[in-house]
Amino acid sequence: MAGSAKRRAFVDHAATAPLLAPAREAWLAASESVGNPSSLHTSGRRARRIVEEARESIADDLGTRPSAIVFTSGGTESDNLAVKGLFWAGRRRLGIDAPTVVSSSIEHHAVLDPVEWLVKHEGAAAYWLDVDSRARVRTDDLAGFLSENAERTALVTVMWANNEVGTVQPVAQIAQLCREYSVPFHTDAVQALGQLPMDLSEVGATAVTISGHKIGGPVGTGALIIDPYTTVEPVAHGGGQEREIRSGTLDAAGAAALAAAVHYAVEQQGEHARHLASLQSALVEGIRREVPDAIINGAEPDDSITHGERLPGNVHVSIPGAEGDALLMLLDAAGVDCSTGSACTAGIPEPSHVLLAMGVDERTARSSLRFSFGRTSTMDDVQAVVEALPGVVERARRAGSVSASVHTSVGAAAGRAD
Repeated sequence: MAGSAKRRAFVDHAATAPLLAPAREAWLAASESVGNPSSLHTSGRRARRIVEEARESIADDLGTRPSAIVFTSGGTESDNLAVKGLFWAGRRRLGIDAPTVVSSSIEHHAVLDPVEWLVKHEGAAAYWLDVDSRARVRTDDLAGFLSENAERTALVTVMWANNEVGTVQPVAQIAQLCREYSVPFHTDAVQALGQLPMDLSEVGATAVTISGHKIGGPVGTGALIIDPYTTVEPVAHGGGQEREIRSGTLDAAGAAALAAAVHYAVEQQGEHARHLASLQSALVEGIRREVPDAIINGAEPDDSITHGERLPGNVHVSIPGAEGDALLMLLDAAGVDCSTGSACTAGIPEPSHVLLAMGVDERTARSSLRFSFGRTSTMDDVQAVVEALPGVVERARRAGSVSASVHTSVGAAAGRAD
């Protein structure tokens, strides 16, 4: 019957979040005004006022200066601008051709790939910080490296919270270490904003990345929040907007919507985190009951609020004997939207680099799923996952067993032919 379709359980908020009503309203209101924010006439000044009010709002909510806010198109652009821009500025500041970029082995590809690009094309050296079995960076490793190599280090970049397993990094400690050695520190805070308390004046990072669509703002909005006294080379050149760091016509409506989403995220953070933690706890309990041999990856979820070691909206699980891609598609057919813990490069599924860095074997890494909650998530979503999972796991394991048998038979036949 029309209108009787079952509601889907969307548990992939770490990938993107539904647009918040305040953000939509702010965008619509700002989009009614015509004018380029760089124009000097009345309409241009009106558009500029929208941008500057958004800048002031974000700065006030996050505990920084308005002049630190550089509007971008989102997390990937901000990360590239921070990593490449600080590297190039650092190379000139240090007076050496091949300074080092220090990063963790579990970064999002928006940081990993720019670092690897700098190594390949700009002669950079890279030092990769190892993580423990919970995906937590070893700060003593960083301290030891900086004590001997600070004069050759252009920047340190470590994410605030991991996008796959949800582990929260000791960013305040890392920032303090970097200040002691006068090394710029960038952190990708895309996943952390809205789930964790965020006062940038207390953390003391040189540069911080945020993205709009992860917190209910529009896709294509974000910011790099960078110390106004820090030199950063632009990645793109043009009209010299945004302190000549990020050229391009400013998106006044996008800035207004981003500011509305940031304000809502910060204002509601405590209540939101408690709601997410209750869903997280319920899902972990359900998974452990229905699939007893499932492995919960990352920091212990029960500690997500008390100790702040894990994002409260994240549950990352490995299910031995089942391929993550098979689990994903079977859950999708059952009305559950989630994601695997793996990346897909050129159509070839690869095991998660995060799990491998944590010491997880490749086979287990391929058997992983990420469930992530957000503002529209309810206990109904948890129930949908828990109800669907046993049957999905059974079918995925059966499919994996058949596939393994086929490969074994083919291999044996090939051996006889040889």
